[in-house]
Amino acid sequence: MSDKIMKNFMSEGKFGLERETLRIDKNGRLAQTPHPFDDEHLSRDFCENQLEIITPVCDSIAELMKNLETLDTTARNILNQTGETLWLYSNPPHIDDESEIPIAHYDGILSAKHDYRISLARRYGKRMMLYSGIHFNFSFSEKYLETFGTDKNTLYFRLLKQVSRYSWLLVLLTSASPVYDLSFDHDNAYGTVFSGFSSMRNSRRGYWNQFVPQLDYTDLSAYIGSIQNYIKKGVLFSAGELYLPVRLKPRGENSLDALINNGVDHIELRMFDINPLEKLGISQKDLEFAHLFLIYLLNREDFDFTPELQEKAIENHQSSALYDISDVMIDGVSIKESANNFIEEMENFFIEFPGTHDVIEYERRKLNGVRICEKIKSGSELYV
Repeated sequence: MSDKIMKNFMSEGKFGLERETLRIDKNGRLAQTPHPFDDEHLSRDFCENQLEIITPVCDSIAELMKNLETLDTTARNILNQTGETLWLYSNPPHIDDESEIPIAHYDGILSAKHDYRISLARRYGKRMMLYSGIHFNFSFSEKYLETFGTDKNTLYFRLLKQVSRYSWLLVLLTSASPVYDLSFDHDNAYGTVFSGFSSMRNSRRGYWNQFVPQLDYTDLSAYIGSIQNYIKKGVLFSAGELYLPVRLKPRGENSLDALINNGVDHIELRMFDINPLEKLGISQKDLEFAHLFLIYLLNREDFDFTPELQEKAIENHQSSALYDISDVMIDGVSIKESANNFIEEMENFFIEFPGTHDVIEYERRKLNGVRICEKIKSGSELYV
């Protein structure tokens, strides 16, 4: 197969995005109205006032962004009719207490979804569930995967380990939530404060289980079995409660049974903050970089993801969410130097691929200039 054809296959794939945003009223408080949308692409997440925009599966990131814009506009037009809008931040607005966080209502055959959310509220509290972010979904073209000469599940599983190990880089480059309202900590508290983090939801204060998961990364079957063991012990209610920054997803229903029976369909990156400097909450270039990041990691040499490396990966992920990263080290090297080295490796890998240099250079300039979270803290123009 020629390099030119292989490069075409490499850039092909399927793209999707889920963006969580809270609905607020004209006073900037959480809307207390029922979910007003009747559209499968305008859904709910944990609570009734948390909108989840789900784009269709797209053939490019440009198409994805157009769909996101269309859905965002539709949602805002509907909300405008009742004086509501969207809170385009990862950290929630002011609340007096948890009574303002109505759990998403489901009944009938979907009542289990409501019961599951009640269980999460009891275990973690409703406030943590107000964190909102962006999940990026991607699948490689079948023709590109065939060039590796092994099965698809093996390739995606290898990629899962790589992304888990290097998720800190995407956090470092896209963190956008350094301030929060004190009511996130206490009832009837007022005032906006600096958190000490560039991203609260990715920090040690964010979406994490009450234990450090140690999974079996021998192969996909062993990995699924280790998650099932946590569920059998009652440590997890379901696989959906495993709060790690990357997941493998099957086609159709998202369950371990479907993953076992149908295999891997795509990979999901869950670490992106909502960027209030962007009208749609995320920039196209950040998603394009994430796409290159996945291609590059799939081509890296496989490794043994030991329990020690798993713990280190979570530690690195959380440390990269600190606002002051001057003392953060990755494998004995400063995080900034590690990031620059990684980006340089990516640049060398894609050196003959047209259109990739600008995307990579965009992130390099961000890394060595002013990070998103610094612009937010300094009061740059924000979108609501």
